[in-house]
Amino acid sequence: MRIRAKLALVLLSSVGAILLLPGVASAHAQEQVGPFHMEIGFGTEPAYTGQPNSVQLLLTKNGKPVLDLGDSLKVTVSFGGQSTDPSALEPNFEPGGDGIQGDYRYWFVPTQAGAYTFAFTGTVQGTKFDVSVTGGPKTFNTVEDMSSITFPKVEFPANNELATRIQQESDRTQTAITDATKSASSANAAASDASSAASTAKTIGVIGVLIGAVGLVIAIIALSASRKRTAAA
Repeated sequence: MRIRAKLALVLLSSVGAILLLPGVASAHAQEQVGPFHMEIGFGTEPAYTGQPNSVQLLLTKNGKPVLDLGDSLKVTVSFGGQSTDPSALEPNFEPGGDGIQGDYRYWFVPTQAGAYTFAFTGTVQGTKFDVSVTGGPKTFNTVEDMSSITFPKVEFPANNELATRIQQESDRTQTAITDATKSASSANAAASDASSAASTAKTIGVIGVLIGAVGLVIAIIALSASRKRTAAA
């Protein structure tokens, strides 16, 4: 009995040590595609908003790590109706060297708290992949808001609230610009009307002067003719 107890204790200690090794998946979804085994989750757990993170894929074939994935498998990250473009995964290891062999990543910064979906598509060594996994209690960690770990406590506005505020300020600014543009247009129109009125008045004045000059000439001619008639009589 003592020997069995010691063996059980050694086994539990070994499992605990493995789980505590840096980089080993602790909350990852498990998927099997033909001879390939996939462990899928966030590269850094827990995952927080605004912090650099990554999609982590630990890929093995018949129990051995896949070292030459290349760009044959792509991942798409989705959240709230938005999706990234399908992107190739990058090896996070040196074959036969540092890092967990078969550890592939797609790096990004999650900006919203909640459940993300990782979808893998492509063909690896003749095996077709079409795997989609969403974060949750039975798969991998969801993203938590940064305010949950800050100390002293700081109230961070949620990204959607911040976006709403930015949009409201943008709308106010646009309204002010529109009003200013309208006012400028009205001022320009008024200035144009005043200029037209001044030009018209000037034209009328010139015509008046010309008419007056013609009248004066006619009066002089008439006076001269009258004098001549008087002298002849």
